[in-house]
Amino acid sequence: MTMDIIEGQAREITYQPPPGDIAEDFLASLDVAESSKGTYTRSLRQFIGWLDETGRQSLQLQREDILAYKRSLLEELSAYTVNQYLTAVRKLYQWLESQKIYPDITRGISGVKKPDGFRKSVLTKEQLREAVDAIDTETLVGLRDYAIFNLMARTGLRDIEVSRALVEDIRQESGEAVLYIQGKGKAAKDKYVVLMPEAEKPIRDYLQARGDVDKSEPLFCSHSDRNRGDSLTTRSISRIVKKSFRRIGLDDEKITAHSLRHTAITLSIKGGASLHQAQAMARHKSPETTMVYFHNLKRIEEAAERHISF
Repeated sequence: MTMDIIEGQAREITYQPPPGDIAEDFLASLDVAESSKGTYTRSLRQFIGWLDETGRQSLQLQREDILAYKRSLLEELSAYTVNQYLTAVRKLYQWLESQKIYPDITRGISGVKKPDGFRKSVLTKEQLREAVDAIDTETLVGLRDYAIFNLMARTGLRDIEVSRALVEDIRQESGEAVLYIQGKGKAAKDKYVVLMPEAEKPIRDYLQARGDVDKSEPLFCSHSDRNRGDSLTTRSISRIVKKSFRRIGLDDEKITAHSLRHTAITLSIKGGASLHQAQAMARHKSPETTMVYFHNLKRIEEAAERHISF
């Protein structure tokens, strides 16, 4: 599976190993924590999925193809997620070049600048209700999509945390239903969000509609013929949420799946949650991160602009 690299260009090869095999060899070479390897795995799964969708081969790509992949990510994902996915692709091609398999075609491709402050819009209660009410719950996929959107809006979960959730992660703590989650950058499921009845019931309805479900199965899975039973990818979850917003006319690049997290945290504070309570739900390492939400709300509520009149 090797080839020479001359002046940054690859010679034509006669054998084209499947992208999945290349990715597996690369992942096996990594000397990183399991959580980091998991991040690389998920990121490369997105890349391989894009290759399949567009009919491209990983060892026939040029720099322009990587730029096209970057543009496709920017259509749906945040700058933070795009940079994560691009980092994995860069590392992959750096490894390919080091093994004299293929040149590093990602060299010189920059990441996406991360904006300051809130990166996504916060929705109103009315917009949330309209979005969930517009989801068709007469189908199994509709029940799933409703449960996902509703869960994220009521708990502030990230798409990666939803993707990692298993059926067995729903447990009881002090008589309350909770969902244990593997947070961003975490190796274990050592945190949880409380499932109020409004969040738990749609999940139970979906699981009941799925039929005989093993506890080790993904909480939310694909129902397509190609990936039936597999965990939903973060990209799929983002698409589900984005589609729900577009269905009610909210088609804005600042309104994404991550908007549901900002909305949940903001609504909890407006509803009376303390700094400690909001931080625990959001799972922020530092209270200073949570305080940004309090400061933003105070700025709006106490706006000096309200005192200007003509």
